Amino acid sequence: MLLLALLLQVGPNPLAGGLPDDALVRERPARSARSDTPGEAEGAAKAAINPTSAWLEDCFDQIAADPARAHAMAQIRREETRGADRVLANHCLGTAAAELGRWDEARAAFAAALGETPPGEPRLRARFGALSGNAALAAGDAEGALALLAAAEADARAGDDPLLEAIAATDRARALVALGRESEALGPLETATTRAPERGEGWLLKATLLRRLARLAEAQAAIEQAAVRSPGDPLVGLEAGVIAMLGGREAAARASWQSVLVLAADGPAAETARAYLAQLGPEGDNGPAPTPPDSQPEESPQP
Repeated sequence: MLLLALLLQVGPNPLAGGLPDDALVRERPARSARSDTPGEAEGAAKAAINPTSAWLEDCFDQIAADPARAHAMAQIRREETRGADRVLANHCLGTAAAELGRWDEARAAFAAALGETPPGEPRLRARFGALSGNAALAAGDAEGALALLAAAEADARAGDDPLLEAIAATDRARALVALGRESEALGPLETATTRAPERGEGWLLKATLLRRLARLAEAQAAIEQAAVRSPGDPLVGLEAGVIAMLGGREAAARASWQSVLVLAADGPAAETARAYLAQLGPEGDNGPAPTPPDSQPEESPQP
C-alpha cells in the first residue's frame, strides 16, 4: 500500500492556478439581450441592443467558431476605436487570446480594458481586474496576479458584487499557494465561500488546502459542502476519497473514487481514481490499511 500513500500526495491539484475554463473568462456580458434562436430571431435580438454591444456579441460568437479570427477582429477594432468601443475590443481580444492560450497577451488586453474603465464603474473594473489576474496566474506570474486580484476584490466589494469578489478571491488563493504561502490562502478562500457559498469550487479548494495543511476534520466539513453544491464534479469525489483515506476511512474512500468513475469514466480524474482503487485491491480485501503520508503534498502548482 505504499504506492497508494505516494499517489495520495501527488494527485490532481485544483489549487493550481490559471484555469483556462474559469467562469469569469467564459462569461459574456449582456446575456439578457442575447437570443439562442438562430437566424432572423437572433439577428433581431442583436439589433435591439446598441451597435457596440452588438459588435461584442459578434466577436464572442466568433471566438466560439474561430478564436484566431476573433483575435484578429478585436485587434483591428481596438486600433480603430476609442472610449467604450476600445474597452470592449480589449475585452474580446483578451478573451480570444485566453482561448488561444496566449496568457501574457490576454493579461495585457484585460489590463488595458481596466485602465480605460472609469473609477465610477467598480463592477466592470472588478471584472477586468479579475480577468487580468487570472491570465497573469496562468502565465506563471503569481506575484503579479496577487496585486491585480486584490484590487479586483476591492472593486467588487465597492460595486456590491459578491460573485465577482468570490471569483477574484479564489484566484488570489491559487496565487498564494503557487508562491508557497498556503496558510495565507485560507483567508481568501474563506471570503470566497462566505460571499458566494453556492459555488462548489470555493468549497473544493478550501477542502483541498485544509487537507494539505493536515486539518482533516475541517477538510471533511468543506468537502461535504462542495458535494452538496457540485454533486456532478468528479474532482469533488476524488478529493473526498483522499480526505477519507487519510482519515482511515477506507470504505468511504472506495465509494468516493467509484463515484468518480460513474460521473466521468474518462479523463484525468477517472484515471487517478482507477489508480487509487487498484491499490486498494478487491472490495473486502483484509490486507493492511494504507498508511497515510507523513507529509502533505509538495508538488508545485502548474498553470
